[in-house]
Amino acid sequence: MSPISRRNFIGGVAVGGVGLAAGSCYFMKEKPVPFPAKRAIGDVVGLDPAFSGRPPNVILVNCDDLGYGDLGCYGSGAVKTPNIDAMAAQGVRFTDFHACDSVCTPSRAGLLTGRYPKRMRLDFPLMPSTTSLKIKLLNQLGFVTGAVGLMDMESEVGAEGLDAFEVTIGEALQRRGYRTAMIGKWHLGDFKTAPRFHPLEHGFQSFYGVPHSNDMSPFPLYRDRETIEADVTDRTKLTRLYTDEAVKIVESSKDTPFFLYLAHTYPHRPLAASAQFKNRSDGGLYGDSIEEIDWNFGRLMETLKKSGQDKHTIILFTSDNGPWYDGSPAGFRGRKGQSFEGGHRVPMIMRWDGMIPRGEVSNGLAMNIDVFPTLLSLAGVRTPSDRTIDGVSLVNQMKHPAEPAAPRELYFYHQGTLESMRSADWKFIRKINHYVWPMPVNQKLGWLARQTTGPLPLLFNLKTDPGEAYNLAGRYPDKVREYNAAMARWEDSLKRNLFGLAPTA
Repeated sequence: MSPISRRNFIGGVAVGGVGLAAGSCYFMKEKPVPFPAKRAIGDVVGLDPAFSGRPPNVILVNCDDLGYGDLGCYGSGAVKTPNIDAMAAQGVRFTDFHACDSVCTPSRAGLLTGRYPKRMRLDFPLMPSTTSLKIKLLNQLGFVTGAVGLMDMESEVGAEGLDAFEVTIGEALQRRGYRTAMIGKWHLGDFKTAPRFHPLEHGFQSFYGVPHSNDMSPFPLYRDRETIEADVTDRTKLTRLYTDEAVKIVESSKDTPFFLYLAHTYPHRPLAASAQFKNRSDGGLYGDSIEEIDWNFGRLMETLKKSGQDKHTIILFTSDNGPWYDGSPAGFRGRKGQSFEGGHRVPMIMRWDGMIPRGEVSNGLAMNIDVFPTLLSLAGVRTPSDRTIDGVSLVNQMKHPAEPAAPRELYFYHQGTLESMRSADWKFIRKINHYVWPMPVNQKLGWLARQTTGPLPLLFNLKTDPGEAYNLAGRYPDKVREYNAAMARWEDSLKRNLFGLAPTA
């Protein structure tokens, strides 16, 4: 046997001890309250009787780990995105738009349902059923408060996927006769072992894509319920394949309103780009993968134009969270897995030629949970009557971007813990959990050492300090008390009614 160094021995004992303690706490938790029974969609989602005519087609593009500063229209000089920039010039670009979580699964759940992922107990990036128990524990419990703290155990036992009780955009738009298609990364439950989590069970009539992130194994490609490849070996083809499918959906839906949810695999690690784009950008392989997305996005837009549907289609382009290792948060502090701005502030561009102004900018505060009520409103579909929808419609903000947005508070979770909130220009951070993806001990310790935040809580005025560099908590104790109380009230409301059930439901 090779000798074990003192550092590796101590590190192994420390990590193993924390993991054992966390695992023990995890399995000792009480079983969560069961989700409410699923109700017929027609019983909870109604149609607006005042709506007339054909509703718009919808294309929702959601990139994986794309940073706020990774597009030309958001200031990138290293990555060229002419097609996405052209979309921004023809529509509205949001500058204060946020994902509801800084990691994959919860962010996607909020995007599709209009509800905070905490209501769905989707707190962590879900792992495939083939993942070892060790890695699952490290994934779900492997985050540390500060550089040397113990694991945060506030989050209750998480769900295994998107529950049948939830209503997605796809389910709601089917009430208006939409054809619904999901292409790309799902990551809302392992449907191989639990078919109830399949996209076809959640409002999509067709599915072409992958079940989870490309750093999880195996990495299969599906068409509907059929496995096309058990483990995709050539990952460089995915962006093209996804776009090929999207083009087919557009071309075959001229007579039917459609909702296309296109969730790209990249620029999530491990990165890949086809030969046509490799070594092309000034942003390394990360930038190459984005430029390939942009080129293929141009193909999709050209298809819309040729088919005569571009003026009757609203397109939304966004990301599920901030950049991970590579990528640009555009000067904002933090990255994926953190409640600093760089972890959850993401691009959002909306284009609907002839219906919303061209080349405008909206500085209003918004979140991806707003997409659900926005799209339903545009389609003349009412939001579910039996539950709370946390998002708000952005229709007015989209059509009148120069007008001030209505005041609101946003809450930011990470790994199931409520860490921070926004109110107007103020950002309050009560706690910071540093997510530690499974990695060698020496890398993990070095990464943690760079994550120190100083004394908590943190209070920033983002109007004068968008980089969250100057903690004003000591100067404004009244605001600290105000925001602590607001977060406590929010948490109490979820304890009393986690699922947000209406009194008559």
